[in-house]
Amino acid sequence: MPDATTLNLVQPLSLSKQVAAARSGDLSLQDLITQTLNRLDEVNPLIRAMLPDPRQRERLSAEAATLMERWQSPDDQPPLYGAMVAVKDIFNVDRMPTRAGSAVPPESFSGPEADVVARLKNAGALVLGKAVTTEFAYFASGATANPHNREHTPGGSSSGSAAAIASGIAPLALGSQTVGSVIRPASFCGVVGFKPSYDRIPTGGTLYYSPSVDTIGYFVDSVADAALTASSLLLGWREGEDAEASPPRIGIPSGAFLDQAGVEMREALDTAAQRLATVGLRVEKAKTLHDIEEINARHRHLTTYEFAETHRDRYAKYGAMFRPQSAQLFEQGLEISSADAESGRASRIALRQRLHERMDRAGIDVWLAPSAVGPAPHGLGSTGDPAMNLPWTHAGMPVINLPFGDVDGLPLGLSLVGRFGHDETLLGQAAIVEAALAG
Repeated sequence: MPDATTLNLVQPLSLSKQVAAARSGDLSLQDLITQTLNRLDEVNPLIRAMLPDPRQRERLSAEAATLMERWQSPDDQPPLYGAMVAVKDIFNVDRMPTRAGSAVPPESFSGPEADVVARLKNAGALVLGKAVTTEFAYFASGATANPHNREHTPGGSSSGSAAAIASGIAPLALGSQTVGSVIRPASFCGVVGFKPSYDRIPTGGTLYYSPSVDTIGYFVDSVADAALTASSLLLGWREGEDAEASPPRIGIPSGAFLDQAGVEMREALDTAAQRLATVGLRVEKAKTLHDIEEINARHRHLTTYEFAETHRDRYAKYGAMFRPQSAQLFEQGLEISSADAESGRASRIALRQRLHERMDRAGIDVWLAPSAVGPAPHGLGSTGDPAMNLPWTHAGMPVINLPFGDVDGLPLGLSLVGRFGHDETLLGQAAIVEAALAG
């Protein structure tokens, strides 16, 4: 096994630079494959972000050859040409098993290739392999460790995806979010995580947790990389709208919601607000989400009910193979009424409208909030608390995590939350905020 004391486990890659090198020919696809697999061999035994793939080199070489044959001219090459992508193991990929972090036989998850994977391939990306996930994208942890400190969780359920970006295994990784499974691990691992508006990325071929809120997202190293990816993955992408974004008026959601965050995260938020104000951005507190406990309960009822619906046939056949946390969640889902679930579905739209109206009254373009209650907890048995992500996910609004600060070497992250359907504008505003925070 590589020596963790001498190896730098935190070396995120620029997606934009990797694609530019591949498109220009400065880096051949075969050399890119070699570099990628060398890094994988170095760090994966230590952080366990990626699942084993015995045919990986052979498969990637063949797919790269097909890619070069399909797009021979640099002028014709698509925007993600040569990009290496880690895919969370709840998305079906042709000729690769889906295991969903479970002992349940892979045949239970078989189906057509995920729409999002097909979109990545059409954009020129190469699937490096499957990234570790918690079982069924719930809380039963995988083996992945946080590259910043291997005694701490990388978060969940997109644990392997976030760790793969932080460690420089790949410059792009797919994840999914039902409560906080993109934004929280992005915060814990110190990378950019983007959860678009609900349904902006098609979900066919994905193992659902809760179809009414499940949203596909991804991890990268910068806002520029997030925008590059969004142009290929988001339905109805409005080209150039991100570049037209003006400096945002920023609101901090004070009150019961923010009170859920720990002291260290609230201090980081205050420091960020002061820094943004010094460069001329308007930042002010606005009370909202006073009923966060009720919102949390409605979201839990909805997602737990739909988890049981999703896995009903699977549990009947393979229930003994479910890990205890997943089995318990399934049993809880059976106790929730369809009326409670329907109330949860209705509350998604109501909350979205309410948040938009609050933004209008306060003259706010985006919300700035903690991406987690604090830094990554110690140990790999828990993936952390998703409380700071829940209302934005419930409302289906787009969110991007921006790394900001740390506690004893463990990263912290802040969420920039935009209006539903205005993902392009949010990404443009996030680029402005990212630069201001870096200054």
